Amino acid sequence: MSKELTITLTGGARVDAAVDGFIIRTDQAVSAGGTASAPEPFTLFLASLGTCAGIYVASFCRSRAIPTDGIRLVQRVIDDPATRRPREIRIDVHVPGDFPVEYRDAVARAAAACKVKKVLADPPAFAIATVVDEPPATAWRSDAAEVSPRP
Repeated sequence: MSKELTITLTGGARVDAAVDGFIIRTDQAVSAGGTASAPEPFTLFLASLGTCAGIYVASFCRSRAIPTDGIRLVQRVIDDPATRRPREIRIDVHVPGDFPVEYRDAVARAAAACKVKKVLADPPAFAIATVVDEPPATAWRSDAAEVSPRP
């Protein structure tokens, strides 16, 4: 399986990603030159970890007919002060008191099986390149008509 996302610079510090018919909007904080009109990309990355774990917890419960009412996940990011990067990401699965005792450890293991977490544990190779898109012939001619030829 492969997936393609189209990333568009939409003005200022705003950047959108189009994927599977959805537009995922991002921005930067005002202090970073943005308008804070959407989450920052790193915030979405962190949210993808927690929501992925949540999907695995929901699936675990659904397959055992365990109600999901009252279940929530709390994710904490502990940064390394020297690198200002995450040193630890902790996800606690909060369950109600009537959650079956025999599944309490297993539901945490289900959350840990999340695909986003697994990709972080065994990261893919990254290939980043510049691709020059030639303007359409009509646009090129239009631009050429406005520019005086060089002597």
